[in-house]
Amino acid sequence: MSGSNAFSALELKPELVRNLAEIDYVEMTLVQAETLPRLLAGSDVLARAKTGSGKTAAFGLAVLNKLRVDSFRVQALVLCPTRELADQVAREIRRLARTLPNIKILTLCGGAPIGRQLASLQHSPHIVVGTPGRVLKHLGKGTVELGGLQTLVLDEADRMLDMGFTDELDAILKYVPAQRQTLLFSATYPDAIAAISDRVQRDAVVVDVTDDEPAARITQYWCEVSRENRCADLVSAICEWGGALNLVFCNTKIDCAEVADYLKARGIIGLALHGDLDQNQRNEVLVRFANRSASVLIATDVAARGLDVDDLDVVFNYELPQQPEIYTHRIGRTARAGKKGLAVSLVEPREVRRLLDIEAAQPDALVQRPVPGSGSGNDALVPTMTTLQINGGRKNKLRPGDILGTLTADGGIEANAVGSIDLLDACCFVAIRSAQASVALRQLSGRSIKGRKYRVRICK
Repeated sequence: MSGSNAFSALELKPELVRNLAEIDYVEMTLVQAETLPRLLAGSDVLARAKTGSGKTAAFGLAVLNKLRVDSFRVQALVLCPTRELADQVAREIRRLARTLPNIKILTLCGGAPIGRQLASLQHSPHIVVGTPGRVLKHLGKGTVELGGLQTLVLDEADRMLDMGFTDELDAILKYVPAQRQTLLFSATYPDAIAAISDRVQRDAVVVDVTDDEPAARITQYWCEVSRENRCADLVSAICEWGGALNLVFCNTKIDCAEVADYLKARGIIGLALHGDLDQNQRNEVLVRFANRSASVLIATDVAARGLDVDDLDVVFNYELPQQPEIYTHRIGRTARAGKKGLAVSLVEPREVRRLLDIEAAQPDALVQRPVPGSGSGNDALVPTMTTLQINGGRKNKLRPGDILGTLTADGGIEANAVGSIDLLDACCFVAIRSAQASVALRQLSGRSIKGRKYRVRICK
């Protein structure tokens, strides 16, 4: 796109421009520069861009720019393949909307109590972000009404189709007005995406920036291992190459649990993320990892969908996946925003065929390395933060400033010892520098927050 790539060059509400400057969003990413002028003009857009390219801010700004705050109807619906991605998208849109008063954004995902969602829907939100199954359930109950919908967004549409949501998408489309703006964002462009675009979009502008995006700078190692020593070899690899944030992929939830237990027994704080966790447990795991209270996250491919953590140092493949595309998607979670990354794969002799398929897709990219010696540990693996959970959240009208004020009041901890504060509906998580965690626990447990005392615990 010719011209300035500054957000200030766009026809955005002044409040949005001011907030973008405050959160250091100055220059648009490639996908933002190519899509935002079309989005703001009201065009339907089919965009192909890699994960982590800034697409959420692109459609989030377009939605917020034409939102009528005084109209208490659902004006935008964003559909995501997983609850983790839906939560991530909702957080980013809330961040972009900080300077717009009284914007209500609601997530509707499976795994959360439907009763709580029904209570939130008594006052219609402006924006709904959700998974197809749960959104369709509310539409069928009549608890969500889309007569005033202006914008429909299908985020990571390719993965929604891969996960079998075609029927749900077709059913949802029966509830949305014919006159709307429809946006499709996808990392790949299979025939099925073109087909769904033809059905749901009108004269869509096609934007594909994947070939123009710089290639990720990922160094890739593989190590030959045996079944018997795989866990021990993983620990050796993590101690040799691991950083502050490491993601280990397993093919099964049983392996996830086994690896997490093995790491814990050797003093490495690792958290397992798999399908047997309920939503509260998943939230805690994801928050603890993102705020650097744990150095290793062990996940299956399904559980990790929607996971987006800044500054991920290394991706470890405990076992190679069956398809080269999944391997590429796994390692692409490091080396974001032009940074360098590392991927390390453990390969048994029985997995050599998978390795050859991956090498065929990217010749000369993978380098064989011997399994490192057991070593003496790695200081980078010691978490710098500890997470505290407070049993109150957005439903209790808590704000990050309320919690920070309580932590720093009357000789409490210094503000620079406080990391991220993640507010959920019924609870919140606070990251504290580990050396100050016990003082922070006393501050929050012994004082009222906005006139009420809450239970507080250290997440372990």
